[in-house]
Amino acid sequence: LRLWPCRCRPLLSRPAAALRERRGLAAGPEMHFGFQTVTEEERREKIYQVFESVAEKYDVMNDSMTLGIHRVWKDILMHKMNPSPGTLLLDVAGGTGDIAFRFINYVRSVRERQLQRKLKHHQNLSWQEIFESYQKDKFNSLGDSQVVVCDINREMLKVGKQKAQHLGYSEGLSWVLGNAEELPFDDDKFDVYTIAFGIRNVTRIDLALQEAYRVLKPGGRFLCLEFSHVSNPLLSRLYDLYSFQVIPVLGEVIAGDWKSYQYLVESIRQFPPQEELKAMIEDAGFFKVDYENLNFGIVAIHSGFKL
Repeated sequence: LRLWPCRCRPLLSRPAAALRERRGLAAGPEMHFGFQTVTEEERREKIYQVFESVAEKYDVMNDSMTLGIHRVWKDILMHKMNPSPGTLLLDVAGGTGDIAFRFINYVRSVRERQLQRKLKHHQNLSWQEIFESYQKDKFNSLGDSQVVVCDINREMLKVGKQKAQHLGYSEGLSWVLGNAEELPFDDDKFDVYTIAFGIRNVTRIDLALQEAYRVLKPGGRFLCLEFSHVSNPLLSRLYDLYSFQVIPVLGEVIAGDWKSYQYLVESIRQFPPQEELKAMIEDAGFFKVDYENLNFGIVAIHSGFKL
């Protein structure tokens, strides 16, 4: 696993107090941590502790809570992105690597199809020429594509790196410790920015969206997969019943952590509904902003472009 070769701005390039002053952040304003009311600094610390606590069981709990459907949602996100070889992806709050690994698999598949078409159109090649062409492309299976996983939580990154090593992912993959509200990357750097089930846990969503806009190249795409709001009243009641009565119990049984999963359930209810988040993305400067509801709005994929 190699380090990301860019001129990254240091994570702590300015004193925290000066940064808060420049960004208009104060330690005092009250905000939600689930159904609790806390200060901004308290919320940031509590969310860090939540993901530090659940990191080891994060994937198992995702499968248990969603009955495995989260895998389908992430596959849909990848097909919506439809990355081509050479794409440079920044996946924020993606510590365990789910989006990064799908990206690598998708691009490899595209490259394989390209190679097959190339060889099919050169029927007059000798066996040796076909073999050499295949071997050459095999060693560049991503076509210069790269994915940078950026997460604020060291434990989540640790789990992701362990998974990558176990599953054999190394080419075109980098891991960076960083805050979505102050990304350690230059302007106009990436083709695509993704954040899957992460923006709900960002302390200042508006700042995270501004940073997403800043690091994308002109023409770059923003994609956000997040739990959202169910419009059907009956389904909404059933969903609430399952969320509040079952998910914290699963958290206790599987991860030994009731409180963290109680927070995750509550945080979904406090998250802006689809139209409100769409407006926030537009306010950050994105164009052609839309969203697609999945499973009646249990989750939604928001999309926007930097023009």
